[in-house]
Amino acid sequence: MTGPTPEGGNPSGQATVPASARTGPVSHAIFRVARLHRMIAGQLLRRVGLHRGQELVMMQLWDVGPQRQTDLVRLLDSDAATMTRTVQRLEAAGFVRRRTCPGDKRAVIVEPTAASHALRREVEQIWSELEDGVTGGLTADERATALRVLERLEANLARATAATP
Repeated sequence: MTGPTPEGGNPSGQATVPASARTGPVSHAIFRVARLHRMIAGQLLRRVGLHRGQELVMMQLWDVGPQRQTDLVRLLDSDAATMTRTVQRLEAAGFVRRRTCPGDKRAVIVEPTAASHALRREVEQIWSELEDGVTGGLTADERATALRVLERLEANLARATAATP
């Protein structure tokens, strides 16, 4: 085996798996892929002034329209503090507006602004670039297989999470 590169892999392009992680090679691969995916997504989103994860909030608002902030927390599997910071940053950038819910003065409604609608096409292009970077070189069948496997892994993890007290 050749030695590791400064990036943590080896010259063949295969990541070096630490001995302590060899009992979980799939989990280690998921960790590596997720880390790289987050890094590239962050770089691409910076071009339009967004931080990673903010585009998911915007996608939800673009598709469904104004929503209670607590619903965004639930739909995006976030926590209240993180969502509050995300919405505040999006509001400061001019992409969302917050208002009090008319029927419940304790609830906050988050809605996309006209400025955010201009951003939508750019975010969709970024996600297309990200998808091409992830799946480049795969055939349509390989892409479909990868998606099925990832969906199954997600379902396994969701069941494990639900079973954890």
